Amino acid sequence: MVKEDKQRHQDLILKTIHHLEKIGHTDVKADISGYESPTSFSMKNRGTTVTPDIVSTSPHGNTHYVDLGVKSDYPVLLKSKWKFLQTLFELKNRTFRIVTHRGHYSFTDKLVGEMNSVQPAMRM
Repeated sequence: MVKEDKQRHQDLILKTIHHLEKIGHTDVKADISGYESPTSFSMKNRGTTVTPDIVSTSPHGNTHYVDLGVKSDYPVLLKSKWKFLQTLFELKNRTFRIVTHRGHYSFTDKLVGEMNSVQPAMRM
């Protein structure tokens, strides 16, 4: 999710955090108030910083990076963010997932399909 959409969709971020905690994830960091902010990464070619929406540790000790797929006025920026995070975390042997909620499925599926992503978006 791009920064402009985070204020409007804090409820979806909280819903995702609660789901992750329910299935045993710990040390949850989120890019919203009330939570510790995850590490930001810089895209040198665009001169911007990218922050995953949620970072957590699974019950098995693996670090999971989660970004929410929501309808956005900035689909090109969202795709470039997802491509950057996916490539970065593949190099670091980390898990990156795109999670989408009801009402945003088709928009997210279309963007993920255009990216030729290996993993489809996880639906909640």
